[in-house]
Amino acid sequence: MNAVLDRVMRHAELLESDGPVSEELGRVSDEVADVLRESGVIRMLQPRDFGGFESHPTDFLRTAYEIGQRNGAAGWVTGVVGVHPHELAQGDPRMQREIWGEDPDTWIASPYAPMGRARPVEGGYVFNGRWPFSSGTDHCQWVMIGGLITDQEGNVTDRETIHFVIPRSDYEILHESWDVIGLRGTGSKDIVVKDAFVPEHRLIRTNPVTDGSAGSIAGRDAPLYSMPRNVVFSGAVTTATIALAQGTLAAYVKWTRERSSRFGSASRDPFQLSVLAPAAADIDASIGHVLHDMDRAFDIVSSGRLLTLSERAEIRRNQVSASHRAAAAADEIFKVSGGSQLHTKNPMQRMWRDCQSALHHVQNYAGPLYQAYGMNYFGGEMPAAVKV
Repeated sequence: MNAVLDRVMRHAELLESDGPVSEELGRVSDEVADVLRESGVIRMLQPRDFGGFESHPTDFLRTAYEIGQRNGAAGWVTGVVGVHPHELAQGDPRMQREIWGEDPDTWIASPYAPMGRARPVEGGYVFNGRWPFSSGTDHCQWVMIGGLITDQEGNVTDRETIHFVIPRSDYEILHESWDVIGLRGTGSKDIVVKDAFVPEHRLIRTNPVTDGSAGSIAGRDAPLYSMPRNVVFSGAVTTATIALAQGTLAAYVKWTRERSSRFGSASRDPFQLSVLAPAAADIDASIGHVLHDMDRAFDIVSSGRLLTLSERAEIRRNQVSASHRAAAAADEIFKVSGGSQLHTKNPMQRMWRDCQSALHHVQNYAGPLYQAYGMNYFGGEMPAAVKV
């Protein structure tokens, strides 16, 4: 039984009514953030020794899905922010104590793009950079951001992406940077770091968390922490995207029940029905595929072995395909919903905009993933820039 989901669903009406509020604010509202915090959803993948639940990752995705189809921004932030404890649990215990030691409900933002540059100094690094798309950042007190290590002249000396973990006092949120047509309520603003000192213990190398070996290196024997980071993180982004498609479908169904057409009720219009059925099937198939793969991956690591590169590539292929399948279904039903759904007061247009915008996330970018899968399938070498 998923107790976190039960707690979330007690606030279903608030989640549904809050959509335009968070969009107007340009971030998840304080009321909805309180629901997420008090439900414990952001702690589902957090280790028990720091107040987390170490939940099955499929339970986490199911919870994010239920949130996201009612409130797209909240579902997106749940997925992105809620997945960060999974990686942090595989880092240095000193870092974990700094973040969660006093408050296990401390949230951590990202992004992961390696846009920062770190110059070595005694005990750590001096770090600088600017990053876009820090989802949910207003409600977070730390950030985990990507960068590369340089020499003293600023030349990159190591191409492995490093995640640098930094407290709120060491970075600036650029509040005016978030002016977009979709996912407005996620508050995915730019952040800037200027000459921040990052001690060595607050670095996470990405190669071990990518292949799933970092958990055992860090002394964590729970199967959750042998799950490859990209599979889990991308699963959260995919789930949030599909939830937006489901939210678009739900808004369409509610509207169509009340709408009149040349057939009387629009719900009797054969052309409406011919679009509804395949759209609903594709969205159901998409979330079913994602959850099935997460179960499969968890079973593998629970058996004591890591996922192979081919297994990771196949799961990532399925995830990105599921996002695009679901978003295409949402697009089809929006196109037959009628002109009135263009009004901003109607929730369908917001869910549809958010869903199509979600495809712009790098984890939903299909081409490189399909190429990487195909190269691996035929025995070639994957492109270095693509991590699965």
